[in-house]
Amino acid sequence: MNKKVTYVKGQLNCAESIIDSFNKNNNTEIPVALGSGMGTGATIGSLCGAVNAAVLVIGYLKGRETYQEENKARSLANNLLKEIKNKFNSELCVDLKKSNVSCSEIVSFTYEKLEEILSKN
Repeated sequence: MNKKVTYVKGQLNCAESIIDSFNKNNNTEIPVALGSGMGTGATIGSLCGAVNAAVLVIGYLKGRETYQEENKARSLANNLLKEIKNKFNSELCVDLKKSNVSCSEIVSFTYEKLEEILSKN
């Protein structure tokens, strides 16, 4: 993958980093602020912020506006979560931290899978 993801602890959180990197690599303007409350598993160790932001990007690009449209984002998000769970055995921040998965590692892997999934769809 030639596209770069940047995560620097103490700067943007994991979710903001996914959105910011996606914007820079794909010339999009998804508001980075959408990820501000997602870091550290929405502050309580829940769904990893990087994963959450990647799902948000998928929804932003592939989501629907009405119930009458096909929900393409749903299956793509499902594919992403399966990739995360397959690699790390969990998508929850608290579990990832207990397994010594670094934020940098999950951000990089999640971003790579996000770009891969979107490039195929």
